[in-house]
Amino acid sequence: MRIFEQLESEVRGYVRSFPTIFKTAKGSFLWNEDGTKYIDFFAGAGTLNYGHNNPIISQAMIEHLQSDGIVHGLDKATVAKKEFLQTFYDNILAPRNLEYKVQFTGPTGTNAVETALKLARMVKRRSNIIAFTNGYHGLTLGSLAVTGNTFYRDEFYGMRLNADHMPFDGYFGPDVNTVDYLRKFLADNSSGIDLPAAVILETVQGEGGINVASIEWLQQLAELCREYDILLIVDDIQVGNGRTGSFFSFERAGIKPDMVTVSKSIGGGMPLAMLLMRPELDQWKPGEHTGTFRGNNLAFVAATKALSYWENSDLSESVRYKGQIMEQELKAIADKYPQLEASVRGLGMVWGLDIPRSGFAGEIAKECFENDLIIELAGSEDQVVKFLPALTIEEDTLREGLGIIDKAIGDLLQKKQDMRTGDTQQ
Repeated sequence: MRIFEQLESEVRGYVRSFPTIFKTAKGSFLWNEDGTKYIDFFAGAGTLNYGHNNPIISQAMIEHLQSDGIVHGLDKATVAKKEFLQTFYDNILAPRNLEYKVQFTGPTGTNAVETALKLARMVKRRSNIIAFTNGYHGLTLGSLAVTGNTFYRDEFYGMRLNADHMPFDGYFGPDVNTVDYLRKFLADNSSGIDLPAAVILETVQGEGGINVASIEWLQQLAELCREYDILLIVDDIQVGNGRTGSFFSFERAGIKPDMVTVSKSIGGGMPLAMLLMRPELDQWKPGEHTGTFRGNNLAFVAATKALSYWENSDLSESVRYKGQIMEQELKAIADKYPQLEASVRGLGMVWGLDIPRSGFAGEIAKECFENDLIIELAGSEDQVVKFLPALTIEEDTLREGLGIIDKAIGDLLQKKQDMRTGDTQQ
């Protein structure tokens, strides 16, 4: 690992959490240089919903490259873009009766968020944006202004302007309706909160700790936005693309956001991000919001094949089935170790094991890595073990990984007990 320590910036993160050199990957597995096989419960932070090197996706990209297909095309019309747009309309938009225009932004999720915020402000002629506690929307300056975690925020970045944070669903506990809380601020002309151009949220907060907004809360928020002429932006970058069971995470609430940001798994593992918007909001002048990599043609090829999973309901049903396994097994683990006072939250195939004991979630992740399972953390204090396996993971592999979690917790608790016993004996 010396070359990474020597040359790569101190900002490197996951290489510290998983200190080995990976070489190959397939499905829900990674192998390092020495041939050690790891189960992947990380899935590229939600980028690999269809698994590593999915064969139908990889083959399509190989054929595209071998035929000298366009790779970089700016926003020119290409066969790859045409086929992606048609497939996205046929498999995703039309069946859901969604009439969105599609804007291809720069290749990462934060680019889509920046575009949404810029467009909302332009259309509404207002600058303020409402975001929520524990929200995560990216780390470029506009996106950072609506991201909650203080770890990423610093006043020297100059990003605190034109954004206010309100409490997410459940922030004050189950007895406080935070939509009513927000309504009070909007209705009071002396609240200090300017009428916003938009409200932006994740319906399931991923990095924030797997906080699931209720259907009722989402519906009430959508109604509040309509009442006050505020645009509703759903950031579906991590928990979209089937992660919650339906393609879009907001479908369960029966709402239709004004804008939706999409990235990560939409590209089938390749960089791709886009903004969906109601047609009347598409008020850009040609070239008014641009970028060199707005529309990666190799990603279009990959994404078109990935969308074939949505030609029927098989994947959705599989996600719900495996999600039930995850919920049952994680609740059993929480019950098995009551001393941890752990709680379980999630939906579909995104789950969190919240452990209030300081630092213990990090110890679990480290122990899991030593036992050949890759898993990351979430939450404001990294107190949540975050389960984000590929949607296509085999049931046996899923159960094996959950078993490693169970064993890791048991082993850690036993080690701590042994240390206490030894200290007492001494």
